[in-house]
Amino acid sequence: MPGSAPREFSRWLTFDNELVPAAATSLNLNIRGIGSSATLAINEESNCLRAEGRIVYRLGLGQSPFPVPETVVESLRANAHQKSYLAVRGLPALREAVADYHRRRRQHFECTANDVLIGPGSKELMFLLQLCYYGDLVIPTPSWVSYAPQAHILGRHVRWLRTDAANHWRLTASELDALCRDDPDRPRLVILNYPSNPSGITYLPDQLEELAQVAGRYGVVLCSDEIYGELHHQGRHVSIARYYPTGTIISSGLSKWCGAGGWRLGTMTFPPGQRRLLDAMASVASETFTSTSSPIQYAAVTAFLPHPSIERYLVQARRILAALGLECARRLREAGVRVHDPEGGFYLFPDFEPHREALRARGVETSSGLCQQLLHEAGVAVLPGSAFGRPQDELGARLAYVDFDGASALVAAESVPLDRPLPVQFLEDHCGPVLRAIRLLKEWLSP
Repeated sequence: MPGSAPREFSRWLTFDNELVPAAATSLNLNIRGIGSSATLAINEESNCLRAEGRIVYRLGLGQSPFPVPETVVESLRANAHQKSYLAVRGLPALREAVADYHRRRRQHFECTANDVLIGPGSKELMFLLQLCYYGDLVIPTPSWVSYAPQAHILGRHVRWLRTDAANHWRLTASELDALCRDDPDRPRLVILNYPSNPSGITYLPDQLEELAQVAGRYGVVLCSDEIYGELHHQGRHVSIARYYPTGTIISSGLSKWCGAGGWRLGTMTFPPGQRRLLDAMASVASETFTSTSSPIQYAAVTAFLPHPSIERYLVQARRILAALGLECARRLREAGVRVHDPEGGFYLFPDFEPHREALRARGVETSSGLCQQLLHEAGVAVLPGSAFGRPQDELGARLAYVDFDGASALVAAESVPLDRPLPVQFLEDHCGPVLRAIRLLKEWLSP
């Protein structure tokens, strides 16, 4: 047709000022607009600034500061020669060790090796769970950054349950009941993460029992993400599986409590009534990642079995994190920031709302803007609350107090008797970068 573009031009698009084949830009609609995980993106941006010679305090990526326990490292050395593909569900000895671990740690939760699935990180297993379970995904906010993007990739419907600071960001039984009551027969998967990433808050036993009663009443499947369970600051983590053993899937792994994030080993432990779901996930695993690294699985057996050195390691890690978290929270409150004391893990979820007017005068009106200016002007990397499911106009952020040498801190803590709290001077000496970051943040708020 006269005046029309040549037909073949319809097969080309302009991308970065270059013509590229249209087929090369044909992406699944579910993933268009999805960028990198916020935690990984802030780490990469921090590294770029450091490469430019900037001093950056990395309180964005939630990576354990502590080394992998030496007994577990020794087991990895001894099994470095393991090269064969293992069973899709995981090494039988590891699955038995995980089941034994849960029987010891999670009272009234009976499970066997047949109820355990091993994967290359709990993140991958969470993705398979969402892929295989048919129903709504219910996420209390603030929540870990990857739950919702995984659901969007899969085209799953997400129901957000807004929690509030007055309840220390905990989901209440009445809030869950109100959601379920609207459509009581609808299948739902509720993710409960505690100690929480991003808030550092956990649940009391009576709160868990009340949530379990509501979940049982409506047949809700609970995925209890307990990856930080061993880092409860008092060593008193309680699983909701104790109160809802028939409907709770426990997600865990080595990344946080064992300091082995880069090893990529996750576990999911299912109630017997969810065997079909486990089988479906194993089938998908067989067609995707096949199995988890053999040497890592053999080494992980040691991590999940009782061992005095690992118990000592956990006691000292909890002790350091508890003292540091409380000190950071105290100093932030001195600066007029609202924040709850952490109860587990290594996170705080500070609210900068009391500084809204002063921040607006500096052009800051969103959590993303807050974090960008804090990074580029003060050299402190934290993540915006919007990455955790909160509204952009809330001035919340997640702070991971992990930028210190955990190995030397563990050694130094041995010299302070367990019946004495770690003094502030210990934190200044051995967790100094975190406290310097808090000082810089305070100065930035009061220029």
